[in-house]
Amino acid sequence: MTPKPTQRPQSPNFSSGPCSKRPGWSIQALSNALTGRSHRSKPGKARIKDVIDSTKKVLGIPDDYFCGIVPASDTGAVEIAMWSLLGERGLDILAWESFGKGWVTDVQKQLKLSDCRVMEADYGHLPDLSQVDCSRDVVFTWNGTTAGVKVPNGDWIPDDREGLTIADATSATFAMDIPWSKLDAVTWSWQKVMGGEAAHGMLVLSPRAVARLESYTPAWPLPKIFRLTKGGKLIKGIFEGATINTPSMICVEDALDGLKWAESLGGLPALIQRSEANLDAIATWVTQTPWVDFLAVETATRSNTSICLKIVDPWYTDLSADHQAQKAKQMATLLDTEGVAYDIASYRDAPPGLRIWGGATVETQDLHALLPWLDWAYAEMKTA
Repeated sequence: MTPKPTQRPQSPNFSSGPCSKRPGWSIQALSNALTGRSHRSKPGKARIKDVIDSTKKVLGIPDDYFCGIVPASDTGAVEIAMWSLLGERGLDILAWESFGKGWVTDVQKQLKLSDCRVMEADYGHLPDLSQVDCSRDVVFTWNGTTAGVKVPNGDWIPDDREGLTIADATSATFAMDIPWSKLDAVTWSWQKVMGGEAAHGMLVLSPRAVARLESYTPAWPLPKIFRLTKGGKLIKGIFEGATINTPSMICVEDALDGLKWAESLGGLPALIQRSEANLDAIATWVTQTPWVDFLAVETATRSNTSICLKIVDPWYTDLSADHQAQKAKQMATLLDTEGVAYDIASYRDAPPGLRIWGGATVETQDLHALLPWLDWAYAEMKTA
């Protein structure tokens, strides 16, 4: 039997969503929440507007871009963008992991777009970005949460594009450099990099996206919570604190707490640096550990938030697919039982392995403490 490591992570929360709270967080951070007050009251709207303004400040979102809070987490934000903006021209949609494939299903089976090119790649890879036609609309995930594969940059998107670019950036925003001028609709949720509470999404629109909204009416009916225009004009109140539906003021307070923490660190550069340090810690270990590798094939596309690992030991790869999944799950269960890592099994649709969150709210020292436990759990799983 392999001896257990003696050091444990101070926080075993390595889930990829909802993600770990910021270091030092406690329920006291919510003590000033406007509970029992209307979100449409003057102080309620002001608190929501604070979230929007602080978000734009930390992320460096251009002044002429609109930033708003929408219902149903990142999923709701992506759906609002697709149902409101798509259909005016042909679409190129990219998919290389579970959520991207979900957006493909939506445009094909729900919106039923006739002119839709699907560009897919297997887990661990990106589609050929050079083949994307930005004279058409483009939908893609900036960071594939279930594959640990991100686009390396926005250089493949021309500044003089004719179509709109819609990016699901839920596990990228606040941890990666987002080139706003390359994007027209960007979405994420509070529960990812900032470790906020779930159920609320964010939607950012460029002036080009607003122009599309005000000049184009989709062929399909839009549910009330998807509607961004009235009388052919953008409902600006959505982006000024008058949200589409009722937000939780407790969640609003928590989002504000996270943004204040981010600013106290030094803003976006500090958040990115913390996340990249987490990836570096795991990368160093991977180079020294023969039984494991990154699911992402190319170093440049390796996610620094949803860090996906695969087992490459020949004895394991020779097992049947079902037996591989069983063994990988057994390993994650061992770590959970020991209380050193919660919720790090790979996503249900992804290849079996481990998925460790490396966003800014995770302390690098906790990852250093976790890595010997991964070796221990692997040895235990292999001999079981």
